[in-house]
Amino acid sequence: MLDTKDFSFFETQNNFDFKAFFTKVIGYWPWFIVTLVIAFTVAYQVNIRKQKIYGVSTTVAYKEENNPFFTANTSLVFNWGGTSDQVQNLTTTIKSRSHNEMVVKELNYFIEYLRQGKYNLEDAYGEVPFYININKNFPQITDQLINIKFLSPTEYEISINFESSKVSLLNYNTEVLSSTNVVIGEFKKRYKIGETVSLPFLNWKLELTNNPGFYDGSTHIVRFANFNGIVENYKNIDISSDGKGGGVLQLNMQGTNKARMVDYLNGTVNKLISRQLEAKNQFAKNTIAFIDSTLVAMEGQLKDTENELKVFSLDKNIYEVELGGEKYTDKISDLDVEKDVINRKLAYYNNLKSYLINSTDYSKLPAPSVAGIEDPNIISNVSKLTALSAERSAMSYAVKNDKQFKDFDVQMDALKRVLLENISAAKSAIQYDLSAVNRKIGLVENNIKKLPAQQQELVKINRKYDLNKNVYNSFLEKRSEADIVRAANLSDIQFIDPAKDTGGGLLGPKTSVNYILALFMGLLLPLIFIFIITILDNTIKNTDDISRLTTIPILGVVGKNPGKSNLAVFEKPKSALAESFRSIRSSLQFLYKKQQSGSKVLMLTSSISGEGKTFSAINIATVFALSEKKTVIVGLDLRKPKIFQDFQIENNIGAVNYLIGQKSLEEITQSTSIPYLDFIPSGPIPPNPAELIMGDSMKEMLDELKLKYDYIILDTPPVGLVSDALELTPFCDATLYVVRQSITKKDMLTLVNNKHKRGELKNISIVLNGFENKAKYGYGYGYGYGYGNYANGYHENEEPKNPIVKFIKKTFKK
Repeated sequence: MLDTKDFSFFETQNNFDFKAFFTKVIGYWPWFIVTLVIAFTVAYQVNIRKQKIYGVSTTVAYKEENNPFFTANTSLVFNWGGTSDQVQNLTTTIKSRSHNEMVVKELNYFIEYLRQGKYNLEDAYGEVPFYININKNFPQITDQLINIKFLSPTEYEISINFESSKVSLLNYNTEVLSSTNVVIGEFKKRYKIGETVSLPFLNWKLELTNNPGFYDGSTHIVRFANFNGIVENYKNIDISSDGKGGGVLQLNMQGTNKARMVDYLNGTVNKLISRQLEAKNQFAKNTIAFIDSTLVAMEGQLKDTENELKVFSLDKNIYEVELGGEKYTDKISDLDVEKDVINRKLAYYNNLKSYLINSTDYSKLPAPSVAGIEDPNIISNVSKLTALSAERSAMSYAVKNDKQFKDFDVQMDALKRVLLENISAAKSAIQYDLSAVNRKIGLVENNIKKLPAQQQELVKINRKYDLNKNVYNSFLEKRSEADIVRAANLSDIQFIDPAKDTGGGLLGPKTSVNYILALFMGLLLPLIFIFIITILDNTIKNTDDISRLTTIPILGVVGKNPGKSNLAVFEKPKSALAESFRSIRSSLQFLYKKQQSGSKVLMLTSSISGEGKTFSAINIATVFALSEKKTVIVGLDLRKPKIFQDFQIENNIGAVNYLIGQKSLEEITQSTSIPYLDFIPSGPIPPNPAELIMGDSMKEMLDELKLKYDYIILDTPPVGLVSDALELTPFCDATLYVVRQSITKKDMLTLVNNKHKRGELKNISIVLNGFENKAKYGYGYGYGYGYGNYANGYHENEEPKNPIVKFIKKTFKK
């Protein structure tokens, strides 16, 4: 039946031992050195292979510039619109594909000028003595290194290594991809500087820069890059806005070539300025185009009227005919001009209304002022609608963000509704003015009808001529104003600080960061590995582990055996290992003093095989024998005997032969090379080892041994595997349970605890075997041994095998 004592594992709690973990970390110091060396080597190799990274920036401002020619007397008003969201739109434009395509094409940035660096190809833009002027009507080879070597001041050689029979071509003007066949191998050909290169895969002229320097004999590399890839790289330009001034933007670029970045930043801003000014002048262009078309028609009408007046004046005294009618001519002309102005306003309103209802593109609307409309609401709203429409059309090639398009559409719809309401209100007022003018004209016309026929005819002709002349002159004046406005327009985008190479701007590589990262990784990786080992390792590491898991006393601590033989105490009696066994002997003698006099029987057992039970039995027996106490070792591991090998004795006969009655005690007892120490091997492996140990013959053998020896050491099987050792407990004065560092599992002590609490193992103590303090570079034998230089002279010093440990020990000795 199970005893309540079997559940003793509830009495202990497994907590993480930080002290043991720290000790283990120190013990694995070579791992840290190796990982640190590897990490720093990798960091060094990365640092020397990285190219220097520079940062270049330019600052621009968006500020709506008023045209200096917009005065109170100027009848034309052109307004590009409000400033709301213009900075955001500007940022979007800078990052747009279409804008960057224009800049890349204008700067020919798809042509890469390279040089072979120590570890990789480097950007040599601005440093080569030449530039490539390509013929954009023909395709060029892409992604292929073209070597250029100057053979003389006037001649150079092109060499290309073709690895495939077909190469890709790209026409950088039309962006059409194609391919052509070539001969595999190295292609070479010589050309004069400035000579046209016309090949199926290459079309250019190589020109020298203004100051080429010494270039004779130099070698350079050119490559035509993927156009879309280059554009995509420049789309990632960093843009930040000034927190204090919302209209100020800073454009930042990072790269390996400052000259290339300076030219690109300035180029992209100049392109922005020209595009924005062009959009700003769009309203003026629309107005000029409308006026020009109107002037052509008016000029024809004016000529026809002049011809009609000439024909009428023939054979007539014009001054006599005019007499009496001139007062009506001036009056009717003024009224006709007033009526024409009203009619032009009505016509503009009707056309504008139809345009707003039926069209979606409002970028070509003329200024309302060409029709004499001076309503500031209509002028401003038409201007804003034109600007929004033009901007939306431009963005359709730049972004694919439906939300932004919807925002534009919402704004334009709102403006359309406001304009339609303004048109309705304005037309109502104008209709009233038109009726009033028509009434005045009717009265004057009635008076004219009372004049003679010739005077009526002359008034009619003069009336038509004056009207056409006034309208023509009015449009000429407005066209002149439009030209002045367009010429005087300023871009709303202005340079504050153009990009410039001032000699600084180095950003990287940040070698210190890589070294810090190497230090971090070099320490972290082994630490993580040691932590994993510690978590997964469930073995006994030190006496603290034993004390936490059991109340059984610890009799001693035995260090790791540095030799190959188990006769460690006999071979090196002054070693630290021998002293640890002498300490166990002293502790055992203290235990025996509490018992009656006579021979003492000591049993050694363990949980499993390999924990050093036999090693401990031999050396404990040796220290007793060296103190001139008659000692015998009895090999009672009848299932797996091996102690006889250490004494180089045959295992033909032994304890088994005595237990089955074949041999006497004298016949199975054999002397060893150690004085006062005898040995009884286990003998042949029996079929029933447990029954032999339980028999009466075992008691008889031990009784005989007590008569001859002072100490009897029993080497028994592991108690965790078989029950043989438990049968010997009644005959023993003390039991040593051997626990080995990094071998014995912590859970195994639960078995010993249970057997001890049930009384199956009496007078039991624990010996920690194979203990090695890895936190030191020497051995830490014993229970409190390992005093370093303070132990010199007390026992033999064992030189460590590790050469690094030897060096450290010698260094500390000095």
